[in-house]
Amino acid sequence: MTKITKMFRTATIMVGALTIFGGSLQAADDVNLYSARQPFLIDPLLDAFTKSSGIKVNVVYLKKGMLERLKSEGLNSSADLILTADIGNLQNHVDADVLQETSSAVLEKNIPAQYRDAKGLWYGLTTRARVIYAHRDRVKADEVKSYEDLAAPHMKGRICVRSGKHVYNVSLLASIIAAKGVAGAEAWARGVKANLARKPQGNDRAQVKGVFQGECDVAIGNTYYMGKMATNEKSPEQKDWAKAVRIIFPNQNDRGTHVNISGAGITKSARNKAGALKLIEFLSGDEAQKIYAERNFEYPVKSGAKVHPLVASWGTFKADAVHLDKVGAQRTEATKIMDRVRFNN
Repeated sequence: MTKITKMFRTATIMVGALTIFGGSLQAADDVNLYSARQPFLIDPLLDAFTKSSGIKVNVVYLKKGMLERLKSEGLNSSADLILTADIGNLQNHVDADVLQETSSAVLEKNIPAQYRDAKGLWYGLTTRARVIYAHRDRVKADEVKSYEDLAAPHMKGRICVRSGKHVYNVSLLASIIAAKGVAGAEAWARGVKANLARKPQGNDRAQVKGVFQGECDVAIGNTYYMGKMATNEKSPEQKDWAKAVRIIFPNQNDRGTHVNISGAGITKSARNKAGALKLIEFLSGDEAQKIYAERNFEYPVKSGAKVHPLVASWGTFKADAVHLDKVGAQRTEATKIMDRVRFNN
C-alpha cells in the first residue's frame, strides 16, 4: 500500500466517524439537536449536560420551520432529537411520523404520565398554565373563577386575547373540547368572542398591556409571561403592566387549570438514539429542572423540583388532569371551531 493510499484511507475513516450538522463536521458520538426554544434558555442546559456526561451537543436553533425541515430531510436528517413548546407542536411532529418510540425508566419516574406520550414519542420537560390575568382593581374576586366565566354576559367588552388560531389558544380550546364536548366548546368560543374588547392581536404580553391601558379588564396568557414582565430590565414599562394584574388559576373548583408543556422527542433519523435519550433524561432531572425554573419562570415537570420564588408567589393550583395526548387529538376540531365562529374577525 502506497503512502498516498494510506493517507486517503485514514482520511476516509476519519470522515466516516463524522457527520455534517449545521454546516460543520461533528463526531459520531455527538448529539445533534433541533431546538425551537431560545438559546438563552437552552445553551446553559446543554453546557451542564456536556459537563455531566462528556457528550457534546450540536444545536441548530429553528424559531420556525422545524417540522418542514425534518420532513424534507427524511431519514437523511442529522437531527437526533427536537425541543419545542406546546403539545400542539409535538403532536404535529407525531402526525408527520418523524419521531420514534422510546422507553426510559428514568423518564417514567421523573415525568407524570399525563405529560409524556404512552409510546415515548414525546416527553414533557416543563409546564406552564394558561391563566387569566385580571386587573387588580377593576375585576372583583368573584367575577372570574373559570374559563366558562369568560363567556358569561357580565364579561361583555372586557376581554383581550391573541389570535384564536395561535397554538396556545387552540390547545386551550382543545382542552375544553376534552372536558365539555364539541358543542360545549363551540358555545364557549362564541361566548368569548362576543365578549372581546378588541380584535384578537399581538402576543400574550400585549394582552396584559391592554389591561394596563384600560382597553380590557382581563386577558388570557401563559404564566411565565408574568415573570418575564415583572423582571424586564430592557423594557421596564412591562413591570408596570405586571403590577396592574393578578393571576387567576381557572376552574379550581372542578377540573383544574389547563396546563401545557415544552417537550422533546427523538427523531426517526437519529444516529445517536442512546445519547439523545440521555439528554432528555438529564433535562428531566433536578439540575436541569432548576435551570428551567430560574431562567424562564416555568414550572418543573418533575415532582418535588423547586419553582422560582416569584412563581411560587403566585400560589399553588390544581391542574387539569387530562392526558395531553387527548388534548392534542382535539386540536384539529378546535381549529375548525375557531373558523366556524370566525373568532379572529
